[in-house]
Amino acid sequence: MKTTWEDNGAKKSVTSPVSLIVSAAAAVRDVRISLTPQLRTDIASVLVAIDLGEGKNRMGGSILSQVTQQFGQTTPDMEDAAKLKAFVKLVRKLTLAGCVLSYHDRADGGLLATVAEMMFAGHCGVKLTLDSLAASAKIEDVIAPLFNEELGAVLQIRADRVDDVVAAVKHAGLSHCAHFIGEVTEDQTLVITAHGETVYEGRRATLQKAWTEVSWQIARMRDNPACADEEYARCDRDDDTGLFVKATFDTEEDIAAPFIATGAKPRVAILREQGVNSQTEMAAAFTRAGFEALDVHMTDLLTGRTDLKDFTGLAACGGFSYGDVLGAGGGWATTILRNPQMVDMFGAFFNRTDTFALGICNGCQMMSHLRNIIPGASHWPNFIRNLSEQFEARLVQVEVMPSPSIFFDGMAGTMAPIVNSHGEGRVEWIKPEDAALATVAARYVDWAGRPTETYPFNPNGSKGGITSVTTPDGRFTIMMPHPERSHRAVQLSWADERLGEFSPWMRMFRNARRFVG
Repeated sequence: MKTTWEDNGAKKSVTSPVSLIVSAAAAVRDVRISLTPQLRTDIASVLVAIDLGEGKNRMGGSILSQVTQQFGQTTPDMEDAAKLKAFVKLVRKLTLAGCVLSYHDRADGGLLATVAEMMFAGHCGVKLTLDSLAASAKIEDVIAPLFNEELGAVLQIRADRVDDVVAAVKHAGLSHCAHFIGEVTEDQTLVITAHGETVYEGRRATLQKAWTEVSWQIARMRDNPACADEEYARCDRDDDTGLFVKATFDTEEDIAAPFIATGAKPRVAILREQGVNSQTEMAAAFTRAGFEALDVHMTDLLTGRTDLKDFTGLAACGGFSYGDVLGAGGGWATTILRNPQMVDMFGAFFNRTDTFALGICNGCQMMSHLRNIIPGASHWPNFIRNLSEQFEARLVQVEVMPSPSIFFDGMAGTMAPIVNSHGEGRVEWIKPEDAALATVAARYVDWAGRPTETYPFNPNGSKGGITSVTTPDGRFTIMMPHPERSHRAVQLSWADERLGEFSPWMRMFRNARRFVG
C-alpha cells in the first residue's frame, strides 16, 4: 500500500506491505465429524504439521513481529490455490477415514502457539521436534519455524494409521509440506528439540498462564476480580480433568417408548414471551419424547386464543423476556400476576393433579416469581445477577440430586455437562430458612464431582452450587442450565464419545412422558 503526504511543500511517499484477510463461512452437514484442538492421550499417536508455506517462513505481519516491532516486508501468501484445495480435501479424507484425532490451524500465532493451545485443550504435554523444519538448533534458525504464520495446520494422527496418512499425503501432492513433528505426552510439559538439542522446556501451566494473562487482567478490571482470579488459578491445576459424564442409567434406553407406541400425544405448551429464544430446542426435546409440542406465546393466553386447560404440560423457555430490563424473568411474571384472568388460568393449571411444568433459565426466573400460585413452591428462591457480574455462556458440570422431581426420576447421582447461558442465575433466598426448606434438585460440581461455589465451575456463585429446585410432589421443577439445548450429544461442545444419539438430559423429557402415562 502506497501512502503519500506533503512535507514543507515536498511530496513524500512510502510503500508498506499489505495483508489480504479472506473470511468465509459454510454449512456443516454433520457436526459429529468435526475436529477440535483437544489432544488425546488415551490413543497412541504422532503429530504431523502441514506447511503450506513450503518452508518460506515469511514473518511479515506475524504476531511475533508486531510484539517486537520488527514488522518485516514479506507476509505469508498462498501462491498456489490448488495446494490449499488439496489440503482441505486431504484433511476431510483423513477425518472420514478415522485417522485424525485432533486438528488446529497454525496461521494465527504460528506453530508454537498452535501446539500450546492444543496442550491446553488436552491438558497434556508435547515433545516437539524441529529437525525437518529448522536448519539447526540456533535461535536464529528456530524462531521462524516456530512463529511464522504461513497457512498450515497441526494434526494428531493415530499411530496405527501413519502408513495410510503418508499414502494420502503423497496422493494429494503434499509430501514436501508434511512433517512429523513429535508426540503427545501425559506429563504436561512442552519440550522443543532441534537436531538433538533442547531449545525450550516449559510447563503447560506456565504457558497457559502467559497465554491468558491479558484476558485475566481485563476481566479483573471489567468483572468481579475475585471470579477472574479463580478462573486464572485454574491454569495451575494439573489434576483438573475437565468435563465428564457419569450416568446412573442407560442413556439410550427410551423409557417413553411404550407410551409413544400407544399413539397418544399429550399436549405440552412451549411457553414464550418477547425475547425468549429457546422454544425451538424445547419443542424438539418434548416432541422426541412423544408429546405434541405447541408454540404458545403469552399474547395467545392474554387474548384468549389459547387456554392452559387444554394442556397437560407447560415448559417456560429461556431467553431474555423484555430484554431482562425489568429484572430476570420479572417482567414476564408480572404480565401474569397483574392480570386476574392470567392468575386464575395459571393457578387452575398448577392445581390440577395431572399437570407438570418445567421452567428453564428465563422461564426458571419467571416461574420463581409465581411461587405463591404454585403448590409447594413457597420456598423457591429468586435468581439475581451472577457473582461474576457477567453473562455466562459455557458448558458446565451439573449433578442431579435425589428429589421427588418427575423430570429427574431415576437420575439421582448423574453428573454430566450441560449448556449454561444466563446473566442472572445466582440463588437468593427470600427468607434464610428457605434454604433448608426448599427441595433442591440439581447443583453445580467441579471436575472431581464435588459441589462447588468456585468460578467458573459454578458460573453464577449460588451457595452450595444450587441450580435447580422442585416442589414436594415433583410436578413443577425450575433450573438455570438448559437441558433442552443439551438433550442430544451433538449439541454439546464437548461430549463423551461413548454417548450415542442422546445425552443424559434427554431422560428428563422421557420421564415427563412416562409421568403422563
